[in-house]
Amino acid sequence: MTDPAPVLVVTGDDDATADLVTERLYDRGVPAVRLDPADLLGAVSVMSARFGAAGLTGVVTTPSRELDLRRVRAVWWRRPTPYRAPASWTGQDAEFALAEARFGFGGVLAALDQPLWVNHPWRSRNAEYKPGQLVTAVRCGFTVPETLITNGLAQAREFCTEHAPVVYKPLRHMIIEDGQGVAGMIWANTVDPDELDESVAATAHMFQARVDKVADVRVTVVGDQVFAVRIDNGRLDWRAHYPELTYTLVPCPSAVRQAITSYMRVYDLLFGAFDFALTSDNEWFFLECNPNGQWAWIAEQEHLVADALTDLLQKGHLSS
Repeated sequence: MTDPAPVLVVTGDDDATADLVTERLYDRGVPAVRLDPADLLGAVSVMSARFGAAGLTGVVTTPSRELDLRRVRAVWWRRPTPYRAPASWTGQDAEFALAEARFGFGGVLAALDQPLWVNHPWRSRNAEYKPGQLVTAVRCGFTVPETLITNGLAQAREFCTEHAPVVYKPLRHMIIEDGQGVAGMIWANTVDPDELDESVAATAHMFQARVDKVADVRVTVVGDQVFAVRIDNGRLDWRAHYPELTYTLVPCPSAVRQAITSYMRVYDLLFGAFDFALTSDNEWFFLECNPNGQWAWIAEQEHLVADALTDLLQKGHLSS
C-alpha cells in the first residue's frame, strides 16, 4: 500500500492557525507538507517542475519534507509570506527576481489542477475587490448599505449629506506605519461632510451609509458548513477593540445561508469569512467577505472550523 496522499499547506512558518489543522491531519494519518513560497527564493526550499506529454510533474523539497506534485490531494492556501529577494539584490535585480518567483513558483502551484483548493489564489484574488463583492452580494440576495466609491469632493459631500450618518472605509486593509515606526491599520470612521477636503481627489475613497446596528456577525464558511458568531461591543468597527468583544454562537437565517451559498458559487470559493451588521429587527446587512479571513481567535468556533477544514482537506480530490 502506498503512503497516503499529502495535503499541501501554503503558509508562513509562524502560522499558529495552520497548526490547528495540520495537527488534526496528522492525528488522522494524513501527511501535511508545509511550504512558504518565499523560502524558494534563496533555495531554503527547492522546486523542480517539468511540463510535457505527462502534464505537470515535479518535486518540492522543504527542509523537512519532499513533495511529489502529482500526489497532492488538497492545497490549503493560508498566509504565505510575500516573496522577498536576497538582501544583496537591489534595484532591477530584486524586481526581476521577485517577478520571476511570482510567475514561476506561484505559477507552478496555481497550475496544480488535480487537488482540491481552499482557496485557489486566483479565485481569492478575484474575490477581494470590494466593488465586485457589493455587486455580487446584491445579485445573490444580500442586503447591502448604500455605498459610494469616488475621488470627487462634491460627490462625496453630496452622498455624505444625503445618507448621513456615513462612514469611510478603506477598500483594502493594509498595515501602515506612522512617523515613529508604529504599525497600525485604518478603521471605519464616521464622516462629517464639512470636514472633507481636496485630499479626496488623491485616490479612490469608499463611503457607506452607517447601519443602525445592535451587533456584528462573523460567518465563517467551510465548504457547505456555516458557523455564525455574534460579536457584541457597541463600537463602529469591532476590529479595533478585540479585548472588549464578546462572542455568541448564533443560527444563520435560511435566507442568508442561501445567499452565502450563491455568493461562494459565483467566486468558486470553499472558504470565506463574511461580516454582517445586525439590526434590532434581525436584518443582516452584508459588509464584506474575506476569502482568506482569520477565524481561530474566536474560541467559541475555533474547534468547529478547524474540524471542518480538516474534513475538507482530508477528502481532497485524490484518493489516498
